[in-house]
Parts: sequence; C-alpha cells; structure tokens
Amino acid sequence: MIKVGLVGFGKAGQAVAQVLQEDPRYELCWIARRSAADPAKTAPSPDLPMVALASNEDWGQWLDAHPVDALVDFSSPESLHLYGEQLRRRGLMLVSAISAYSAVDLDYAHTLASHARVLCSPNITVGINFLIMAARLLRKIAPFADVEIVEQHFREKPEVSGTARKIAQTIAVNEDHITSLRLGGIVGHHEVIFGFPYQTVRLIHSAIERRAFGTGAAFALNELAQCENGFYTFDDLMMRMVKKELGVNHSS
Repeated sequence: MIKVGLVGFGKAGQAVAQVLQEDPRYELCWIARRSAADPAKTAPSPDLPMVALASNEDWGQWLDAHPVDALVDFSSPESLHLYGEQLRRRGLMLVSAISAYSAVDLDYAHTLASHARVLCSPNITVGINFLIMAARLLRKIAPFADVEIVEQHFREKPEVSGTARKIAQTIAVNEDHITSLRLGGIVGHHEVIFGFPYQTVRLIHSAIERRAFGTGAAFALNELAQCENGFYTFDDLMMRMVKKELGVNHSS
C-alpha cells in the first residue's frame, strides 16, 4: 500500500481525497495546506490530519513525524518550492496536477527528478490524456488538416486552460487557435477539431465530476511506482502501457 500526502484542499483536492480514501491501493495519511484550515472545509474523516505547512522547515518536521511515499499536489505553483527540497532528500514520488507552472517552476521540478519520480500534468484525467495522445497521432497522419481547439470551464476560471495550451503545444498549433468559453459551473470540456476536405473529426473530452481528477491521480501513482527516478508527463505513462500492449521495449 502506498502512503500518500495530499497537498491542497480546494474543490479538486476534496474530490481527490475522496477517491484516494476509497482506493485500497493507497492510504491517504494527511492533507496539507499553506494556511490555517477553513472551518467550512473539514477533513474527510475525523482521524485524517489537516495541517498548514508554510515553509521548508515546516515540511521537514511534518514529514519526519508523518512519513509518506508520495505527494499528490492540487494546490498552487508556490507549493512545489516549499516541499521540493524535502521531496528531493527523501526520494518521494510526486504527482502534480498544477496547471499554472511557469518555466522556472518546471525547470525546478526537472531538477528534483534526478532524485525522485516526478509527474507534472496540467490535466490529470485519463480521458483528456488519451485525447492528447489521439490528437498527436492524427496530427502526424494529416499535418495538412485545419485544427481548432475549444475549451470550456466554470465562469470563475480566469486564465486560458493549461490543458488547452498543452494540446496546442503537443500538436504544434499556435495558441491563437484556442477558443475559451466560461459558462456556469462547467467542470472542464476540451474539443480538438480537425478540418479535412469533405470531412471533420472531433475529439472531445468532458469532465463530468471532479472525482475524475482523483481516478487520474490514482492511475498516475500506480504507474509512477513502476518507473525509475525521472521527470514524466501523463502521456509518458500512457505510452508505456501502449508499448507494453504492443510488445515494444520501453526504451525504443
């Protein structure tokens, strides 16, 4: 059983906590936040500690007293720099679903990967990462096709979806081909449209409930546990599975 510490307890973090607690492969040991707990957001169970950790020293003391095998991060980009050195020193696994990492943040995450298994994915659902893999394949088959990306999220989300940006980067499409819509309480919807002569292909993924992030995190933890130290993306893990099914050596 893999012992897990969860970083962040917003809407996504609460859903992830529920999934991890229900999965027999994992023991959710505690939840960390950067500030004092909001009384309206209590821990999922009375015996599950919720703690505020605001510095590297806080993290070191807490991990000495409450060791885990992995961290799952659904908080903010700043958290990586708070626990990063403790993660490096202890060789913990990291599954991060932060969508707003800067280039500096990602460079730092890569340095941690020489001592730990690190996965960063702006969208950690299995379905969206399968969509990205399929879009990349179709782009190679038909590089001449017109491509547009549409992303829809809840009204309060201010920035362009990190997942949409990743799709654009993966299939070499400029970000001005991304259309963003903010409507009501949509959890997350991404669509990649390929325009061919005489036909159109649409690849669509909709997150119906935030627990989809939890099942994605659980998948990532299970696969990451079988990897060597290094920096991984979600599609790296999926490609390992595809190659295994096809009988292809992972190094090829």
